[in-house]
Amino acid sequence: MMDVLRIFVALVLGYLLGSLNTAVIVGKIYGKEIRSHGSKNAGLTNTLRVLGNSAAAFVLVGDILKGIIACFIGLYLNVYFFSGDVSDCLSLLSAGAGAVIGHNWPIYFRFKGGKGALTAVAVLFMADWILAILCIGFFVILVAVTRYVSLGSIGATILVATISFIPFWGHTFYFNIFVCLMAVMVIFRHMKNIQRLLSVSESKLSF
Repeated sequence: MMDVLRIFVALVLGYLLGSLNTAVIVGKIYGKEIRSHGSKNAGLTNTLRVLGNSAAAFVLVGDILKGIIACFIGLYLNVYFFSGDVSDCLSLLSAGAGAVIGHNWPIYFRFKGGKGALTAVAVLFMADWILAILCIGFFVILVAVTRYVSLGSIGATILVATISFIPFWGHTFYFNIFVCLMAVMVIFRHMKNIQRLLSVSESKLSF
């Protein structure tokens, strides 16, 4: 029972931390409601387009930090699941999932947040840094070739969710559930982008 309680606490704390949407906060500091400009998404890409490089840098750091801090909270709560020779920190996965949920649907900002990709990658890095690097590498390649940030996020998410089931990575089925949940959330939040990609009306990133 105590383990279940600690996992729940990790989820709640991760959610409250993730709800500190950096793009919305930085936008207010810069005097703009980021959700009313550009693509109206409270995320890194829209911040870059609307507010510029310096604001985007703050959002980049903030979105990564809250994912990492949430995972450290999960590590501190120290709930593990063992299956044979493999194990996963369930409280870390729970806190990380909460951070991404909070980023997407922040309680402090009327549940209107970002798309969660950057925070999800930060959490994945804490759970399995090799998978995270593969995810980032595939994202960079897709964006460099197509200049579609949304396509890079979706493609990288699908890749990780697919290959995470390979036993080589040494994770329990709870990790697979976690990765699939992250993928579902990222793809769901990118549904409008997917529609624009299909209609060839999605905005491209300018290097």
